[in-house]
Amino acid sequence: MKFSERLYQELQPIWQANHNHPFVQEMGAGTLDKEKFRFYMIQDYLYLIDYAKLFALGAMKASDVKTMGRFASLLNSTLNEEMSLHREYAVKFDISEEELENASPSPTTLAYSHYMLHVGQNGTLADLVAALLPCMWSYWEIGKELSKIPGASDHEFYGEWINMYSSEEFGQLAIWCIELLDELTLGLPEKELKKLEEIFLNTTRFEYMFWDMAYNQAMWPTNE
Repeated sequence: MKFSERLYQELQPIWQANHNHPFVQEMGAGTLDKEKFRFYMIQDYLYLIDYAKLFALGAMKASDVKTMGRFASLLNSTLNEEMSLHREYAVKFDISEEELENASPSPTTLAYSHYMLHVGQNGTLADLVAALLPCMWSYWEIGKELSKIPGASDHEFYGEWINMYSSEEFGQLAIWCIELLDELTLGLPEKELKKLEEIFLNTTRFEYMFWDMAYNQAMWPTNE
């Protein structure tokens, strides 16, 4: 069994919890409160700034030019495609460029992105890929799932999100990361695989927390 298959099989409960979160389900149904999505887009924009840095770290840690190039491609895709979608959405949701660029991250956004950067900076290339993969993989799976709902891909506000993450182009990026993790884990001892599984589990948990944070528009509990 490939390591990615082991992860997918063993972590189904939390994986399905992400898919079944009200934010995701209501987005697919087209009933999600626009203010919740507006909050999500701002926080996800901030998240992607740090997420992109992981691809730069991946290029640095890679041992061959081909892998370096693919990480560079992922960096470009995140900075110039995903984040451009967020800037386009900003217009639809009356988010000014100033608000987007000067927004403050929520506690969940900070914790999630800082955990991934800590793993990426201090661990191996396999550690880094295990940390960043749940976001990309789950978004692709969620995008494909929501795209099967009649009318979801054409929704005025959520259709573009669904189309981007269900696209073949985004799927190819996810597949490459999955295959890279499988390649990097070949022959590793069980102790190392358990460590990677824990990293993957943690960022999968953070994915759920991110949906939950957006759904509840949760910032600091002291309401500063």
